[in-house]
Amino acid sequence: MNFPKLKIGRLKPDYPIIQGGMAIKVSMAKLASAVANEGGIGVIGGSALSIDELKTEITRARQLTDGILGVNIMYAFTGFLDLLKSSIESGIDLVISGAGFSRDMFAIGEKHNVPIVPIVSSMKLARISEKLGAAAVVVEGGNAGGHLGTDKDSWDIVKKIKEKLSIPVIAAGDIVSNDDIKKMFDKGLDGVQMGTRFLATLESDVSDFFKELLVKAKESDVITIMSSAGFPANAIKSKFSELILNNQAPAPENCTNCLKHCNKKFCIKEALIRARNGDQNRGVFFTGKGIEKIKDIISVKEVFKSIKE
Repeated sequence: MNFPKLKIGRLKPDYPIIQGGMAIKVSMAKLASAVANEGGIGVIGGSALSIDELKTEITRARQLTDGILGVNIMYAFTGFLDLLKSSIESGIDLVISGAGFSRDMFAIGEKHNVPIVPIVSSMKLARISEKLGAAAVVVEGGNAGGHLGTDKDSWDIVKKIKEKLSIPVIAAGDIVSNDDIKKMFDKGLDGVQMGTRFLATLESDVSDFFKELLVKAKESDVITIMSSAGFPANAIKSKFSELILNNQAPAPENCTNCLKHCNKKFCIKEALIRARNGDQNRGVFFTGKGIEKIKDIISVKEVFKSIKE
């Protein structure tokens, strides 16, 4: 496989592979540092972490790797700017922003020479991002895991956006196998972001139950729910996701107003934490539609060995 030379600002990873920054408390120091050590870009999922928690994870990751580390923070969270600034103060290499973006975050990144990379799902948002100062964009389709910005598959939108932008374009959504990676590079993409493949590794911080679920699940088990954050989201069918589909999910017991906009029908933050911990009855298990390609739980080193070979 011929790898493109990905360059995001001053950053040049050995391999153009970014690990998806999966929240909440899924992509932490252990996973991010393992990916960085293999020459990819490791990403800590910073959404819904406290500032102290995020700083601790960045410090832990730095102790485990000299590679490139990023943090993914959902713009939809109320503490977005504080988490962004704290990440930069802690020496993070780049920041990836999902679920929206603003002009000031690019200005902050430029001031501190830290690339800001928004996740977008349309040509319009990709062009606006470039105009405002994005160092690159991650283009994510409706076949990705978690919160979504479109119902169009990544395979259908990435090439057109790549042709119109001068900054690096990184593809995301249903990129699990080596064939998937090669297909994206054949389309001219500068890099790929992989969530589900790294979710199903020994280093990801989810329970054994969650990992077993990933191996057993088929594409038909992935359903799209409407998150309380106001975005559709892909998740493995579960008791709680069925309650959400039927508008029967229980309302939050202790709302902390963690989201800028929330319908408060249920707490997606708590549902994701419960899934991470293996609560099969009350958890929401985010994953992409390519889950059926996951056959086993392997180490990050094994993932990269397969890709390199």
